[in-house]
Amino acid sequence: MSHPLLNAPIGRSLFRLAGPTTAVMAVQVLVAVSEAWVVAQVGVDALAGIALVIPFITLMMNMANGGMGGGVASALARALGGGRSEDAKALLLHALVLAAAMALSFGLFAWTALPTIFRWLGGTGDVLDQALAFSHVWFSGAILLWIQPFLSALLRGAGNAATPSRIGVVMALVYIPLLGVLTLGVGAWPGLGLVGSAIAPLITGAIASLLLAHAIARGRLGFVPRLTGVRLQPRLFVEILRVGAMGSVSTVTATMTAMLVTGLVGRFGTAALAGYSIGMRLEFMVAPLAFGIGTGATTLVGIAAGAHDWRRAVRVAWVAGLAAFVLIGVVGWTIALMPETWSRLFATQPDVIAASIACIVRVAPFYCLFGLGLTLNFASQGAGRMAMPVAASVARLAIAAGGGWFAIEHLSLGLEGVFGAIGMSLIVYGGLIAGALLLAPWRSRS
Repeated sequence: MSHPLLNAPIGRSLFRLAGPTTAVMAVQVLVAVSEAWVVAQVGVDALAGIALVIPFITLMMNMANGGMGGGVASALARALGGGRSEDAKALLLHALVLAAAMALSFGLFAWTALPTIFRWLGGTGDVLDQALAFSHVWFSGAILLWIQPFLSALLRGAGNAATPSRIGVVMALVYIPLLGVLTLGVGAWPGLGLVGSAIAPLITGAIASLLLAHAIARGRLGFVPRLTGVRLQPRLFVEILRVGAMGSVSTVTATMTAMLVTGLVGRFGTAALAGYSIGMRLEFMVAPLAFGIGTGATTLVGIAAGAHDWRRAVRVAWVAGLAAFVLIGVVGWTIALMPETWSRLFATQPDVIAASIACIVRVAPFYCLFGLGLTLNFASQGAGRMAMPVAASVARLAIAAGGGWFAIEHLSLGLEGVFGAIGMSLIVYGGLIAGALLLAPWRSRS
């Protein structure tokens, strides 16, 4: 018996799957703005310190939600599309084992390597202390931040985007005031500063994980998975990792891009770092929108790929990609046309605002192509075809970091040259992934 999503209209099915996730990602935009505002109240050193940590936060969360999380969702979708019910039931345990392993890896990395990396990126004095205080707490609770996205990915892979989205919205509404209280205090209590900003997501992550686990135990996947009597099978780990690992390579290159560019920006001082942090908050706004649409595409494409209906898989990818192009383009161009208004939401210092504006006007207009490429990346996860998204990520790294260095060292373009290279990298990233799918649509390997 074929899966019902194989025959349902693409637009309606994508809206049903992507709509709830996109809605919760839109709420995450509010969360990102709130986070930036709260950290800005702590001070410029906190803004600069969080700028050092953000690339690694982004690395882990993009791997958990997008790279490895996409591998979990697509593995379940392909199993359901191919009628492999026993494999589907066993994937929960395999996903939890991988979550624990990834959390341990990031925790060790944070305590051993990040202090040196922060210094290399230009962190000194109070800026370095703020970055280390935040990262030590945040990464120590990494297991909570891996289990939640993996459980959400399983539900999305089964075609149930509503349950994790409802939980996500509720947790976001809890998180914002919790973040403010723990960071800035309440009444006579002064709060914990930047450390409070690290504790808040751990608390909401733990609550969300419990709620998601309860929903799965009650059959919200469409079946009840097993944790006992399940033998760990290498082929099921491979089923997740052959997509998740490739997706994670893309995530690693994106983080290396952010890290290297942060190092370039750090040459120009604390104000430049703080302005860059404000400007690049836009990426953390638009990426969740692409994630929301893209995860819906992962499920639909994965089910179609499991049933070997490649024509439908390609159609789903294009519908999702173009929707992201339009939606994210509206956001990017709106901010690009009012960069000073956006910058003054988070800072009052003229040099910080100037750096933020320089970043926004050179990068924000091209987020539409970034959204197109990122959404097609998620669709590629469903198809199990990750070669071009990985190549595009490497190209983005080379242009943003290499081009930024060249603009400073050989063209004497300064900070504006770095931001121009970032904008060019987004054009190449989206163009490569979309162009490859247009010229060589997915087909059966057999």
